[in-house]
Amino acid sequence: MTRDFMTMRRIGVMQELTRTDKRRLRAQRFEREAEKSVAEKSATTATIERETALAWLDRYYAEAMSTAIAEQLDQAKLEIQAAESAYRAGRGNQADIFNSRSAFAFLEDKASDIRRRIGNANIVLARWIGDAAQLPLGDKPAVDSIRLDEATLEAQLGHHPELAVLAKQEDIATTEAQLAKANKKADWSIEVAVQKRGPGYSDMASVGLSVPLQWDRKNRQDRELSSKLAQVEQARAEREDALRAHVAEVRAMLNEWHTNRQRQIRYEQELIPFARSRTEASLASYRGGKATLADVLVARRSEIDVRLQALQLGQETDRLWAQLNFLFPQYGHTQPLRSRANKDF
Repeated sequence: MTRDFMTMRRIGVMQELTRTDKRRLRAQRFEREAEKSVAEKSATTATIERETALAWLDRYYAEAMSTAIAEQLDQAKLEIQAAESAYRAGRGNQADIFNSRSAFAFLEDKASDIRRRIGNANIVLARWIGDAAQLPLGDKPAVDSIRLDEATLEAQLGHHPELAVLAKQEDIATTEAQLAKANKKADWSIEVAVQKRGPGYSDMASVGLSVPLQWDRKNRQDRELSSKLAQVEQARAEREDALRAHVAEVRAMLNEWHTNRQRQIRYEQELIPFARSRTEASLASYRGGKATLADVLVARRSEIDVRLQALQLGQETDRLWAQLNFLFPQYGHTQPLRSRANKDF
C-alpha cells in the first residue's frame, strides 16, 4: 500500500441529477403497471364468476336430465309388468317382454351416463367454490336478459377487462417511448470524494462533475426511440384487433342466444306437447288392443329424446347467457366468491 506514491484509499459519494421530466415519466410508468395489475385482477374476477356460472348450469341441467330419466324408468318398469301380464294371459308375446326390458336397459344406460355428467359437473364446480359445491342447488337464476346493451356493444366492450389490460399495455409502451425520447438528453452526475494517501504525502479531497457525451446518437439513442415507438404501434394494433375480434365473437354469441331462445319456445309449446300426446295416444291404443307394445316403446323413446334435446338446448342457451352476462365482473372484489356463488346460482 506504500510502495507507490499514487497508492491511496478513496471514498466518495456520487449523485446523478436526473431531469424532472424523466422522473415524472418513470413515475408514470410504474403507475401504468399498477393500473395494468388492477385490470388483470378485474379480468380474473370476471373469469371466476363466468366459470362458476357455467359449472353451476352444467350441474343443474345434468340433474334435470337425471330427473327426466328417472320418471321414464318408472314408466318402463310398469311397461315390463304389463308385457309380462299380457304374455301370461295369452294376449301378448314374448317379444314384447324383451322389447320392454331392452327399453329399460337403454334408460338405465342413459341414467348412468347422466350420473357421470353430474359427478364431473360437481368436480368442476368444487374447483371454483370449494366445499359449497356439495350443497343442493337453488333455483335457476333469471336468464331472460343480459347486462349488455346491443346498441352500444362496441363502446361497452372497449372497457372489457381483457381489453383494458391491452390498453394499459399500450399506455406503458407510450410512456416508455416518451422516456426513450427524454433519454436523448443526458443527465449530469456530481461526485465528492476523499483520498487517504501514505504518511509522506498529504491527503486530498475532490469534487467532480460528469457530463455523458451522446456519441453515435443515430445508432444508439435514435434506434432505441424508434424501437419504443414501434412497440407502441404494435400494442395499439393488438388492442384494436382484439376489440374487433371480441365484438364479432360477442355478436355471434348474441345471435345464437336469440335463436336458441326461439327454439326453446318451439320445444315448450309444440315439440314436447306433441311427443307427450303421441305417447299417450299410443298407450291408449295399446290398452284398447289397437296398437302393439312396440308402438308404445317407440313413442316413449321419441318423447325421451325430445325432452332430453330440449334440456340440452336449454343448457346451451343458458351457457351462452352466462358467457355474455359475465363478460364484466358482476361483483366487487371484497365479497368472497365462495359464500355467494351457490346462493346466487
